[in-house]
Amino acid sequence: MKTANQQLIDELIGHEVDLSRLSNAQVVAVIKILNGNDTELRAALVAAIEALGTDLSASAVDAALFRVNQLNSDTFAQVRQAMTTLTDGVATYEIAFQLNLFESIVPALVQAKFPIQVAQFSQVRAQAAARPFQGRLLSEWMDGIESDRKALIRNAVRAGVVNGQTTAEIVRTIMGTRAEKYADGLLQRPRREVESVVRSAVSHTAETASDKAFEANSDIISHVEWLSTLDNRTSTTCRIRDRLPYTLGSYRPIGHKVPWLAGPGRIHFCCRSTKLPILKSALALGISDAATRASMDGQVPQQTTYAEWLARQPAARQDEILGPERGKLLRQDKLKLQDFYNDRGKFLSLEELRARLL
Repeated sequence: MKTANQQLIDELIGHEVDLSRLSNAQVVAVIKILNGNDTELRAALVAAIEALGTDLSASAVDAALFRVNQLNSDTFAQVRQAMTTLTDGVATYEIAFQLNLFESIVPALVQAKFPIQVAQFSQVRAQAAARPFQGRLLSEWMDGIESDRKALIRNAVRAGVVNGQTTAEIVRTIMGTRAEKYADGLLQRPRREVESVVRSAVSHTAETASDKAFEANSDIISHVEWLSTLDNRTSTTCRIRDRLPYTLGSYRPIGHKVPWLAGPGRIHFCCRSTKLPILKSALALGISDAATRASMDGQVPQQTTYAEWLARQPAARQDEILGPERGKLLRQDKLKLQDFYNDRGKFLSLEELRARLL
C-alpha cells in the first residue's frame, strides 16, 4: 500500500505531464493568433515599401508603415486577451486540481481535524500578475515583444532600401518563405519569444496556484521538495535542485545551501519543475489511528526519476505520452527513455528512431 506522500509524488509527476501538454496546445493557439494577420501584413508591407521616398528617418519610415504598425498592435491586443484567458484558466484548473488531490489522498480522519483549504482565485490571479518571471511581468514581456517586432520590421525595411533590395526581397526577408514554412523570416524570432513566454506563463501561474494551495494547508504540510522532470531536456539548474527540501512559504534551504531563487516553474524560461509537498506524519498531527498512521507516516518518498515513473505507468498512459509506437518500443525494452532524444534534447522522429534500431 502506498503512503500518502508516495501517492502525492506519483500524481504530481503525472500532473506535470498534463501541464506540458496544455502548454503545447496553448502555444499552438497563441501562435495562430500571432500569424492571423500575415496575409494583410504582407500586403501592407508591399504598399508601405513602394510608397517610401528618399527620407529613411525612423519617423518617415514609421509614417509609411502606419498600417503595418496598426496590424502589429491589433495582433498583440488579441494575443494579450488570449493570454489573460489562458492564465485565468490555468489558475482555475490548478486550484481545482490541488483541492481534489488533497481531498483524495489525505485520510478522512486527518481531514476531519484539519479540513482541506482551497486557494482563492483572486489571490492567485493577483500574485501571478504582480510577480515577475525572468525579470519582467507577463504584461511587460508582451509589451517588449510587440515593440521589438515593430522595430524589427522598420529596421529591415530601412536596411533593404539602403541595400537596393527589391520590394519582394525585403518582404521575403521579413516574412520568410513558404518552402521553409516561414521559419526563415525575421518574424520567426518574435514567434519563438512568444512561445517561451506562453510556456513560462503556464508554469508560472500553476506554481503560483500551488504556492497558495500549499500555504493554505500548512497545518498538514511539513515542507516542500523541488521536483524536477529528469530527462535529456532538464536544465543543470533544475538537476542540482531535484528533491532538495525547502521550508514552506519562506522557501529557505533545509540542510543544504542551494537557494530557491525564483522557484520551480519560474527559475528559467520553459521550466518544467514543480514542488512536492511533504505531509506531516499522523503522529505529528496528533492522530493515533493505526490505518491513518500507516498512510501518513511522514516518510519522504524515495528518489524517483521521470524515466522510472514512466516505466511503471499503464500502457495506455505510456502511449498517451510517447505515442503508440514509442510506447511499444519502451515496453519491449528495445529503447530507453533517453533513446527517444538526441544529445541536444530534441525529441526524435519515428524515422530517426527506426534508424537507431537498424
